[in-house]
Amino acid sequence: MNSATAFAFPRLVVLLLFVPSWTMGDPAKIWEEFSGEKAFAQVQRLVDFGPRPAGSKALEKSRDYIEGQLQASGWQVTRRAFNDDTPRGKIQFVNLIARFSGERHAASPSFLLCSHYDTKLFDTIQFVGANDGGSSTGLLLELARVIGQHPNLARKIELVFFDGEEAYDHFSETDGLFGSRHFAKQLQSDRVKQFRGGMLFDMVGDRSLGITLPADSPAAMARDIFAAAEALKLRNSFSYFDRELIDDHVPLNTIGISTIDIIDFDYPWWHTAGDTIDKISAQSLQIVGSVALYYLSEFALK
Repeated sequence: MNSATAFAFPRLVVLLLFVPSWTMGDPAKIWEEFSGEKAFAQVQRLVDFGPRPAGSKALEKSRDYIEGQLQASGWQVTRRAFNDDTPRGKIQFVNLIARFSGERHAASPSFLLCSHYDTKLFDTIQFVGANDGGSSTGLLLELARVIGQHPNLARKIELVFFDGEEAYDHFSETDGLFGSRHFAKQLQSDRVKQFRGGMLFDMVGDRSLGITLPADSPAAMARDIFAAAEALKLRNSFSYFDRELIDDHVPLNTIGISTIDIIDFDYPWWHTAGDTIDKISAQSLQIVGSVALYYLSEFALK
């Protein structure tokens, strides 16, 4: 080492001490910042609005609440309203798209984090969708809070809250997945290549958690999700489902954005009046949120 090098080295060390560890390729343990309790509280607020089918006043209140929470965490929200024909006539749907504020001149986001925030319409039961619609939305709001504290990560993320995931009669090319199909159609023209992948969350709060990745999940993404769960000693909460699933990940995969569906489809209260807040837990949300953040920081966005 010559004298010039010896002089510069201490200065370099001092400078490095002020560089956040996440920006240096040695990520802080961001997954430890996730709070299952805070995510659960978000779900409770949504459930308190009651049934939230597309086009309802309760869903509009949910939309206002979601937007307010995102803005408080540093995200800029855009409402994308559109009309579509349904078995109940023409309905207006509204997707919520969020990007991290203050990043006008930064590179465009490269990874999607998604949830649907509507609940299925029933004429004969009170369906509040604590798990189906509520849990994933509450989880995504808590992810937004945590990620928003790490601007270098946040600028790589686009959050999408889909409206109209639920079918009115049964899933088909003209019923169900209204929000994600519209979003994918809008992307086809110019932004598909921008995204390297995405995660969709749906029904992630079951007290007896068992995430069931669909059989057609992108293989590399599934492998990395399992590896993230293994690293956090949570692998026993993740497995494969025995078949494919129709969910909001399908339109995204169809246009070429590899998207994995993080879902627990083994849920006895699915689409029943029993899908209430007592059927989900903060611990289950903690597991999914922690694994998602580990996967993002250690695999997807390395």
